[in-house]
Amino acid sequence: MRLLDRTLVIVRHGQSLDNERDLFSGIRDPDLTARGVEEAEIAGNRLRELGFSFDLAFTSELLRARRTTNLILSALGQSALGIRRSSALNERDYGELAGLNKRESQDRWGSEQVRIWRKSFDAVPPGGESLAMTADRLIPYYRDEIEPQLRDGKRVLLVAHGNSLRALIMYLDQIGADEVAEVHLATAQMQAYHFDDQGKVIAKQSIIVKITDKTE
Repeated sequence: MRLLDRTLVIVRHGQSLDNERDLFSGIRDPDLTARGVEEAEIAGNRLRELGFSFDLAFTSELLRARRTTNLILSALGQSALGIRRSSALNERDYGELAGLNKRESQDRWGSEQVRIWRKSFDAVPPGGESLAMTADRLIPYYRDEIEPQLRDGKRVLLVAHGNSLRALIMYLDQIGADEVAEVHLATAQMQAYHFDDQGKVIAKQSIIVKITDKTE
């Protein structure tokens, strides 16, 4: 595959300790598990196999995303690449749900209410952020800091979180609040976007990462 300029690859971080325990993380700061490290390394190797390289990288302030970024760049042989970090790319704040597992949350608030908080665009978990609020901080950062790089012909890596990336996908794919409920990125899942010189998406591809489950 011949890589176009003006390319953005988005990656969800590898499995975290909270993911392993099925906990809501939000702005908690767990590290990667051993599996998460493997996922990030496999993602980087897959990008290398496909001929990807980058001019700069963006990530959040949270450890699981920062480590994933570093592991991917190491696999690409680009450990010295400049990385820009911002809390605007952090996971959504889950408020009182943070640190609870899904079953505990459902027992406390009911399964339907928890589903609404997780999947809807506007619902706000107690003390936390809705997806809409996450988009309100992420999209201006994307427009101000990342989009200009793409218009200038740069190839950009962005490593972030399930919900912050859902907000970005909603913007890039121009999908509505109802449709975003069906958007989900697994850990270390990747998508590539290619843009014209005005910052408009002209092509999109999913990049498949195969992780062997050693428990099977």
